Amino acid sequence: MAAQAIAEWAKSDRTAALSAPGADLRGADFRGADFSESYLAGATMSRVGLANTEFYRAELEGADLEGADLTDAGLVKANLDDARLRSARLDRADLVGASLYGVDATGASFRDARILGASLLGTDLRGADLSGAVLQKNSFKVHVDENTVVRGLSGSVFGPVTLWSGAESSELGGAALEAWIGERGGQVTVLQPKPR
Repeated sequence: MAAQAIAEWAKSDRTAALSAPGADLRGADFRGADFSESYLAGATMSRVGLANTEFYRAELEGADLEGADLTDAGLVKANLDDARLRSARLDRADLVGASLYGVDATGASFRDARILGASLLGTDLRGADLSGAVLQKNSFKVHVDENTVVRGLSGSVFGPVTLWSGAESSELGGAALEAWIGERGGQVTVLQPKPR
């Protein structure tokens, strides 16, 4: 019922943002909908069609977006803290100023995404595809592994990242992180935080 009601809301001439925390929206297709400034914390949107959807300043904390199609989605300044993005597709998504703290994005695709001025802290990108993505001055304390694809990744980040090999992990920052990305076909500058 929630999915149907929200689908009708998305097609209407609405003036207020949606508030549907914890809503179960599985099986819905919201391609092209405008959820700007909506409150969808804890919502279940796994495997939902969200291509070309607008989530400007939307509250998606703790949302389940596993396997969702967010191709070309606008996630500018969206709060995705603690969200589940496992195997989600965010190709060409706009993540300018977005917050992704503690996000599980294992196996997700961020091909050609714009990740500018975003905060990725404790974000799990093991097995994720960042081919052609553009970064700019992002907090980038993420988890990666040998299956994380960084070919064509460009821009600048503040590290360090945690590199996993099986159950073992090591920290990569500065020149070592630049070299690791460079060896895999990316070109990223690792910025040093300004002393306080």
